[in-house]
Amino acid sequence: MNFDLLAELCRTPGAPGHEERVRAVVERELAPVVDAVWTDPLGNFVAHKAGTGPRLMLCAHMDEISFMVQHVEDSGFLRILPLGGFDAKTLTAQRVIVHGREELLGVMGTTAVHLMSEEDRKRPPKLEDFYVDVGLPAERVRELVRPGDVITRERELARLGELVTSKSLDNRAGLYVMIEAVRALGAHECDIFAVAAVQEEVGLRGARVAASRIRPEVALAMDITLANDGPGTAAHQHVSTIGAGAAIKVYDTSVIVPARVVDHLIRVADERGIAHQLEIMPRGGTDTRELQLSGDGAVAGCVSIPTRYVHQSVETLHPDDLDAAVALVAAFCETAQELVL
Repeated sequence: MNFDLLAELCRTPGAPGHEERVRAVVERELAPVVDAVWTDPLGNFVAHKAGTGPRLMLCAHMDEISFMVQHVEDSGFLRILPLGGFDAKTLTAQRVIVHGREELLGVMGTTAVHLMSEEDRKRPPKLEDFYVDVGLPAERVRELVRPGDVITRERELARLGELVTSKSLDNRAGLYVMIEAVRALGAHECDIFAVAAVQEEVGLRGARVAASRIRPEVALAMDITLANDGPGTAAHQHVSTIGAGAAIKVYDTSVIVPARVVDHLIRVADERGIAHQLEIMPRGGTDTRELQLSGDGAVAGCVSIPTRYVHQSVETLHPDDLDAAVALVAAFCETAQELVL
C-alpha cells in the first residue's frame, strides 16, 4: 500500500459539489499513464486508456460526507445541514474544517451532558442538535463564513496496529484502488474510461452523468463496504470481514449484480491468487446502480474494500484488502471483454 498517496487523498477536502482539490490529485496521478484526460460539465474527472474492445467504465467517487453552513447565528455559532448520511452519535466534540473565505478549524458543539435532562441523556443525539464553534467573535465569523460554505472532518490517516484509520476512507480508498489499478494495468482489449465521480453521497449524481456520456458496455465501481465483524454481530450478519480480501459485490439495496459478473470476478481472483470474499449488503448502495441503469445499460459490478465505522468520525480498513482490490480491478480490466463478446 502506498501510505502517502492514501493519506493525501483522505486529507484533501472534497464535499459534494466541491471536489476540485481531490480531482487535482487524481489528475496528477493518472494523467501520465493514460492517453487523455478531461473534466465533464458536472465535475467528473475522466481518464481514458485507449483499447480496441468494448467500452469499460471504472468509477470511484471523490466526495466525502460533509456539512453545509445553513445560518450564522448572532453569537457566531454555525448552524449546519448534512451533505450525506452521518452517524450522529459520533460527532460530539469532533474537529472540522470550515471552508469559508479562509479555512477555519471548528468543533462540533452540542449541549453539555451536565445541562441535559434525564430524558435528553437517554435520547440518541440528532444532527439538528449540533452546531459548529470556530472560536471567533460573531463579527469576524460573518466576514469569513457565509451560508453555503462547506465543512469537512479534520483527521489524518494513522496506523492502527495492522490497520489504517482516517476520515474519508469512504471513498478515498476506492479512488486509491482505481488509480493504482490503472497504473498496474497490463495488456487489455477494453477501451477504458476511469471516472472519479462527484456527488455520490447526495444521490449518485456524478456517476449518472458520466455513464450517460460514456455509455459503457461493461462497468465496475470501487467503493467501501461495511465490515461489521466486531462484537455484537452474528457471523451470518457480517457484510464483510477485515483482512479477508477484496469484496465482490453480489447485492445491495440499489443493485443486483449479474451472476456472470460475480462469477467472472471470482474466477479471475482464483486464477491470480487474489484474496476475496462475497458481499451482500442489506442496506445502502453505490454508484454501481447508475453504471447498470444509465444510457443503454451496462454489465456492471463492484469491487469493495471492507471498512469498519463507516460514515462515522473515522473509518478503518486493512492495507492487504486494499492491495487485493487493486489487483482484482486491474485483472478485471484485462479480461472484461469476455463479458460482452
